[in-house]
Formats: sequence, C-alpha cells, structure tokens
Amino acid sequence: NRDPDRFPEPDVLDVTRSPNPHLTFGHGIHFCFGAPLARLEARIALRMLLDRFRDLSISTYDDVTYQNPAVLVGVRHLPVDVVRP
Repeated sequence: NRDPDRFPEPDVLDVTRSPNPHLTFGHGIHFCFGAPLARLEARIALRMLLDRFRDLSISTYDDVTYQNPAVLVGVRHLPVDVVRP
C-alpha cells in the first residue's frame, strides 16, 4: 500500500483505508490460500498487543528498514515507543 499513484499518504499506516485495493495476497487464480489464516493471525496478534500496550507509536520513520521488495515486501525493523498501562 505504498504506491503514491494508488494511495494518498502511502507512508502512513492506516488500517481503516477504504477502498484498499492492495495485492498483498495476490489476485484471481494466484490468490493465496493462506490469506484468511494470515488475516486472522494478524487480527489476534494486534488485538493482544493493543490490549497489553494501549499507547504505541512509531519512534521515528527515519529508522524504519524495509525488506528487499524483490524477495518479500515488508518491514524488517520498526522501532516503536511503548507506554505501559
């Protein structure tokens, strides 16, 4: 979701972005069979993380490191600031 031609503010994590026509899990005949499981795992993990740490924020975007997009698109290093309840 970081294509500036498709998404306004592509560097902002907006989980409520709509419409969100990304190709994370492929498309059509190449759609990933594991997509529903991956989405469920992400939903559970994020809910647990946010229940435990109510106030999370990205420390600085300057320190974000991305994976090699030729291999796998994603974040390799994402420093966050945490405020414990």
